[in-house]
Amino acid sequence: MSTAERARSRGLETRSIDYVPLSERHGRASQLGPLWFMCNAQLATLATGLISITGGGNLIWSFIAIVIGVLIGTIFMAAHSSQGPQLGLPQMIQSRPQFGYRGALLVWLFAYIQYAGFNIFNTVLAGESIGGAISESQSDNHLWLWIVTIVAVGIALVGYDLIHTVEKYLMVLTMIVLALITISALVHLRVPPGQFDLGGFHAAPFFGQVGVAAGYQISWAIYVSDYSRYLPKDTPTRSTFNWTFWGSALGGLWVMFLGSYIATSAKDIGENTVVDLKNVAQQLFSGFGPIALVVFGLGLISVTALNMYGGSLTLISSIDSFTAIKPTLRIRIVTIVITAVLSLVFALAATADFLSDFEDFLLLILYLFIPWTAVNLTDYFIVRRGHYAIAEIFKPDGIYRVWAWPGIVAYLLGFAAMVPFFYIGDFYEGAAAKAMGGVDISMFIGLPVAAVAYWLFTRHLDLAGEEELARQQADEIEQAAAAHQLP
Repeated sequence: MSTAERARSRGLETRSIDYVPLSERHGRASQLGPLWFMCNAQLATLATGLISITGGGNLIWSFIAIVIGVLIGTIFMAAHSSQGPQLGLPQMIQSRPQFGYRGALLVWLFAYIQYAGFNIFNTVLAGESIGGAISESQSDNHLWLWIVTIVAVGIALVGYDLIHTVEKYLMVLTMIVLALITISALVHLRVPPGQFDLGGFHAAPFFGQVGVAAGYQISWAIYVSDYSRYLPKDTPTRSTFNWTFWGSALGGLWVMFLGSYIATSAKDIGENTVVDLKNVAQQLFSGFGPIALVVFGLGLISVTALNMYGGSLTLISSIDSFTAIKPTLRIRIVTIVITAVLSLVFALAATADFLSDFEDFLLLILYLFIPWTAVNLTDYFIVRRGHYAIAEIFKPDGIYRVWAWPGIVAYLLGFAAMVPFFYIGDFYEGAAAKAMGGVDISMFIGLPVAAVAYWLFTRHLDLAGEEELARQQADEIEQAAAAHQLP
């Protein structure tokens, strides 16, 4: 029995950046709903719903902004998810046809920074949540950071199937807790006058909330098809899209709404999300506060596992760009542990200042992925229409080249077009954003610029030739993947 077969017999995932052969495809699109609901039903999402309120907006316009932002962002995210069953590849390796064998390192670097950054934030929040549920002392939080990291590493190592299973059962528990907290908030919190006045519109907090909500959803796009790539190839695109879209959108809307509602009644708006949530839960009945924090802590552990899993795939992809590697269980373990160690070290060193500035850091990272999502989706749905020569993706001298300038230049043009519209708190304010009183519409500029530029730059491609090569290599890629050998 081979090492891969022994690992699979123990329930360990052995694949990473390699193609998933049809013989190993399994599951149904419906399993995506619980996973993406849970990814949004957590404390970081709750904090995302505070943006408009902390910026001076009222509750009704905050709700409207959240709906617009979440729906826009989730459309792009779910579109990426639909790529998984068709290509059988993790999300980031799919960037090679647009950016090149090594050119894709541009987006992989940003992706890895995002994985690490979110993991630091989620690890700290999980430690605070579980530690705060068990003890009022902050001295025990470092111990919980270790525990959170170790448990998340275990889930990530087992891999794809365990991640889906954990999220399925956590969703039921989390929905019960969320429902009870929502009831408590509606019954016990008092919303100040004017919060439902449509005449209280302020552009800056409104567009800030739209942008952050949309960007938060788009941020999942860098690994969304990692969790659909094992589905059978004949899984309807509409099913993959719908289960991803509604799972993520409903989780995001519910929790962001709750965050906004709590923020309007809290005296220390956004100062400590964990404490605010605990206080609201505790008002329903004594002892419910700690229970709620533990449940949300478990949700953060599961999301941390997703970031470790995705970070590992991105790190392996990056290494493979310089030296061809065989994607084995050993390389999975090493890269997951590296990602976990980096996250833990920075989480242990995190200060109050770091956490208060982290929102601006995340916003900058989200800006970096807006032109990427435009290029990737334009290529998949408009230019190549889902037809890729999978074997060529793993060849430095293949048809997708080492550096694919259409994708790189389109990305840079899209990003450059966004810069004048950036508004990142005290860190940076673009000239256009300043002229509009702090209104940030950069996402609505970068997406069309990058998409149109890429479409224009790829008019010369021999798409018929690529499609014919893909058909010729279909058997080759299946045989190579079954033998755990990249072409």
